[in-house]
Amino acid sequence: MSARNIARFWEWGRKIICVGRNYADHAIELKNAIPTEPVLFLKPPSAYIREGSPILVPFYSSNLHHEVELGVVIGKGGTAIRQSSAMDHVAGYVLCLDMTARDIQEECKSKGHPWTLAKAFNTSCPISDFIPKAKIPDPGSINLWLKVNNIMRQNGSTSQMIFSIPYLINYISEIISLEEGDLILTGTPKGVSSVQEHDELQVGIDDIITMTFKVDRQS
Repeated sequence: MSARNIARFWEWGRKIICVGRNYADHAIELKNAIPTEPVLFLKPPSAYIREGSPILVPFYSSNLHHEVELGVVIGKGGTAIRQSSAMDHVAGYVLCLDMTARDIQEECKSKGHPWTLAKAFNTSCPISDFIPKAKIPDPGSINLWLKVNNIMRQNGSTSQMIFSIPYLINYISEIISLEEGDLILTGTPKGVSSVQEHDELQVGIDDIITMTFKVDRQS
């Protein structure tokens, strides 16, 4: 590990690699086939926001959805990382939201276009404080939950993931070399839904960490 502060990875990490449809029930709720290999897309580091800053509905979207996810922070880079040693490359975790302009995503899919406009806009990746690896000894068995205006919308376990964290690290690093400070978003459980201007999102991992974000509209 380098002298850079991994607990502030969002300030210098170079990429956000996202896994789509990694929970079967979520794939089904959006009428997608359950994948037989990971579905990958990217967000730029400019998508990061922290508590205290608002989530902005893009000016071109009228249907912004929340997706709560466990983020895996890479502490040691590598290429073609073996599953057996994959967890040695993990520095810790972070609670994330993959904010998705669902109307734009559907439009992109219908045209055969990439999802960039739907997934990579500014404020599309709200994150919590860094969670040291020791605080989540079994990332494959924790509960993610999300409330909108105090009403529970998402509540699911990472045990429902189709592809495990070691599998994802191996698969991704065979294609895209992983670097220190990279973030992997591991997918969202079912229950995604639309948010509106002035909504408040409360998000958590069990009783380990919580975060709160307000929704505003891009002016």
